[in-house]
Amino acid sequence: MILRRTSLSHNIVAFCRFLRANGLGVGPDEEATALLALAQVDLADREGFRLALRTALCRQVRDLEPFDRLFAQYWKELETAVDAKTKDDPNKRQQQKPKPGPDFNQLKSWLYGNKPSEETEITTYSTLESVSRQDFSLVSADDLAEVMQRIRELSLTMARRANRRYRKTHAPRRFDLPRTLRKNLRRGGEILDIAYRKPRKNHLNVVVLADVSQSMSLYSTFLIQFLYAFQTVYRRIETFVFSTHLHRVTPALRNQPFGEALHELSANATGWGGGTRIGASLRQFTDEYLNLVDRHTVVIILSDGWDTGDVAVLAESLAHIKAKARKLVWLNPLAGNPAFRPTVSGMEAALPFLDGFAPVHNVESLRTLEKWL
Repeated sequence: MILRRTSLSHNIVAFCRFLRANGLGVGPDEEATALLALAQVDLADREGFRLALRTALCRQVRDLEPFDRLFAQYWKELETAVDAKTKDDPNKRQQQKPKPGPDFNQLKSWLYGNKPSEETEITTYSTLESVSRQDFSLVSADDLAEVMQRIRELSLTMARRANRRYRKTHAPRRFDLPRTLRKNLRRGGEILDIAYRKPRKNHLNVVVLADVSQSMSLYSTFLIQFLYAFQTVYRRIETFVFSTHLHRVTPALRNQPFGEALHELSANATGWGGGTRIGASLRQFTDEYLNLVDRHTVVIILSDGWDTGDVAVLAESLAHIKAKARKLVWLNPLAGNPAFRPTVSGMEAALPFLDGFAPVHNVESLRTLEKWL
């Protein structure tokens, strides 16, 4: 009997077992590859979803035809089974209320081991629905594992790209196939000139200042999860959190598991879930930590811009950071709303000093960080 799971990753593993039971040689390695492949495609595109799984799970040409047949059979049977239960059960025909998104305490509890049950019958879940575009504040408890997994995969992919940049060289080093082909096009495809490349040294440093006041604590948690995974590959990151005061949290994120680090930060006197004084916190940063910023540093501020302090102090602090940093970027979760306008006093004061301003309200929006990282 095919059972619907509460996260897409569990459904993919179940699909791999279904293939294996029907004679395809799908093992743990192929399952892991399939999960990684799905992080690179738009899950709302059914054909792209199918082709990603086909590429990852079919090791031989003879597997292609049975895969296509079993793929159609599995997902159709899964959807039909759920629809039939809904039709036969008068209680399930009633429209269900949308599940509320998690607050910070619920998310922290989940991270610390109090996870929801793995298996639940629900009628509003779509196996092809992407959680990547869902606002963090609307993510249900059932989808937390899926969202966190996507954040980790995305951050690791971006960190590896940052460390794998190359530049051309005339010395015989690593063979550069694309440039070699371009150089020899005018010779009718005959290979006469060989191009080489070598790793490009990346001296970029990143400083993140995350607003963890009451209105921002949930969004900050997801971004800090992103940074936690990113720094396992890309170590030149300094992380600070602030509400009414600034706190450096880099050591806590580097020296313990993420759930324990988050528990420690929220339990200690970091102001998590308190008020907001962005200007005073940034002035504290310029007074105590501006030596961390130079022409190789990108400074990223995560905040909704609601400052209860003096906006003149905010503008002055941003001017000091801007003068020393390579880039100054502000990420605002509210900017994901099409109706958003940066009219609060804090945002109006900040905009003249920014090199970048973007939303950071869901997994997909985190991809915009790559242009600066």
